[in-house]
Amino acid sequence: MSHHIVEVKNLRHVYPDGTEALRSVSFRITHGESVAIIGANGAGKSTLLLHLNGYLSTNEGAIRIGDFPLNKSTLPEIRRTVGMVFQDPDDQLFMPTVFDDVAFGPLNLGLTGAEVEERVDDALSRVGAGHLRDKPPYRLSGGEKKRVAIATVLAMSPDILVMDEPTSGLDPFARRQLMALLKDFHHTRIFTSHDLDMVLELCERTIVLHEGEVRADGSTLDIFQDEALLRSCRLEKPFAMQGCPVCGR
Repeated sequence: MSHHIVEVKNLRHVYPDGTEALRSVSFRITHGESVAIIGANGAGKSTLLLHLNGYLSTNEGAIRIGDFPLNKSTLPEIRRTVGMVFQDPDDQLFMPTVFDDVAFGPLNLGLTGAEVEERVDDALSRVGAGHLRDKPPYRLSGGEKKRVAIATVLAMSPDILVMDEPTSGLDPFARRQLMALLKDFHHTRIFTSHDLDMVLELCERTIVLHEGEVRADGSTLDIFQDEALLRSCRLEKPFAMQGCPVCGR
C-alpha cells in the first residue's frame, strides 16, 4: 500500500518576511502509523503540515506521497489521498449549510445523489454532528465547527489523515469522542497537538520539532521519558506521566 507512505526529505521553508520556519526536515511515515508532531509554539508544526498536501510550496527539499512526488501536476491526486483538517475550522467551512460543506468534497470527486447523502450522513454521524446537518456554519460553536471540519475530510475517505491541533476547542466529551474516532481510523494518521496525553494514548511514534528542526523521532514513550530533551524543546511530560499534585506519587 505505497499510496499511504509519506516521505519528506530535507524540507526547508522560509516565509516572505525572512523567517526560516523549517530547516532540513526529513522523515518517512509508513502505512498505518499514527505519528504525532509536537513542539512549542513557533516550532514549525503547522508549517510542516501545510506542506503535506501542497497548501504551502517548498523552498528546498522534496515530499513524496506514495508513488507521487508532490508537485503541481500531482496535486489533485495527492489531495484525494491526504485529508487535511486545519487548526481553525473557519478555514474549511464556507458553504451555506453544514450539509453543503460536508458534501462539497464528495461532489468534487464526481459522486452524486444517494452516494453523497450516504457520505455526508456517515461522516457527520462519526463525529457526533448529525443534528447539525441543516445549520449554517456561522451559527455553530467552536467545538461544533471543529467536528464539522473533521467530517468534511472524513467524507472524502482519505488514506492519510492529517490534523492540526485536533482537540483544541473541544469539551472533554467531544475530545473523548474524537479520540475514539481516531482509534478507529486504520490508515495513516499524522497530527500536531499540545494535548500530550492524547499523543501518549494514540501515537506509537512522535517527532519533536524545535526551531524548525527535527530534534527527536522515535517511540512516544521513550521521548516522554527523556526529560532533558523535553526541557530543551520547552515541553513537559503528559499529565498521565507526572506525579500526583496532592500526594506527590
